Amino acid sequence: MSDDWQAVALSREVDRKPVRVMLDSAPLVLFRSGEGLAAMTDRCPHRLAELSKGRVIGGEIECPYHGWRFGGDGQCRAIPGHLGDMPRYRVKTYRVTECEGVIFVSAGAPVDPPYTHAMAGQNVIVRRVRSSTQSTLIDVAENILDATHTHYTHKGLLRGLSSKRQVVDVAVQGGAGWVEAIYTGEDKQQGAVSKLLEGQRVKTIGRYRHPGIAELEYWGPKGLALATTFHLRQVDARRVEGVGFLVGPRGGLLDYLKTLAFRPMFKLALEQDRRVLRSASDNAALAPDARAVVGPVDFLRDDIAAIIAGRLPAPPSTHQIAL
Repeated sequence: MSDDWQAVALSREVDRKPVRVMLDSAPLVLFRSGEGLAAMTDRCPHRLAELSKGRVIGGEIECPYHGWRFGGDGQCRAIPGHLGDMPRYRVKTYRVTECEGVIFVSAGAPVDPPYTHAMAGQNVIVRRVRSSTQSTLIDVAENILDATHTHYTHKGLLRGLSSKRQVVDVAVQGGAGWVEAIYTGEDKQQGAVSKLLEGQRVKTIGRYRHPGIAELEYWGPKGLALATTFHLRQVDARRVEGVGFLVGPRGGLLDYLKTLAFRPMFKLALEQDRRVLRSASDNAALAPDARAVVGPVDFLRDDIAAIIAGRLPAPPSTHQIAL
């Protein structure tokens, strides 16, 4: 994953104060330096204090312990009390860039710019959210893409209150670093989100992309109705953080008002998912050890696991499900 871009924060979160984030279990500090946005290891080399608890002065980040200062290139620029030549101490830096209001970091040297969402460059309205969940990356990604838990976890919000279901066709396909499930034959859902924000539904697409991107797209007769793209990363053994793009068509005033309603309703759904994932995580940690079952309608679970492990997903397949 060293050459992949990872979404770690929203641009608006990094202003005058430094911000601490985690990347592949390593602590990083983000700050606005004299050279622009900077990302480096969140440890002063002197006594390993958190630089993110310091302050930014003149485009340099100051350690809160002894006042050592570092530029955006990681080079030590000042050691208070020292009168001789400046030693060549430095902090490890990371590639960093901003795209569509999100900060991306890489430990390597990516060739291409970051991927943001499937509708990038098109005439759409974009909202952004952040999340933190006690779980694993594969469980969070599958939860976002899973169609069956919505009848229970999101009843009334994403699904209607009725227990009535309909038969839906599912086509699963993928390739190197991606897999998707395309659902067709499903009418407009009866939950509050669909009633307020959607029209007639033609298809739904759930997609996973390396290195941790989960996407949902809802398509109507005239094209995209709603879409979410969540960039996920495992920050420690039991916590996953995500940066999400919420996307809708850019039209008149009605489309704009819909996107204003989309974010709070989506954040409510996120909280519902967060509670059930945290509960499952706590329960899984209890004795005796147990292994989760992959059920017959968990179409993407094994393929996501294969992609995370660097393997190809399974060949294309077709299914039917009652939704």
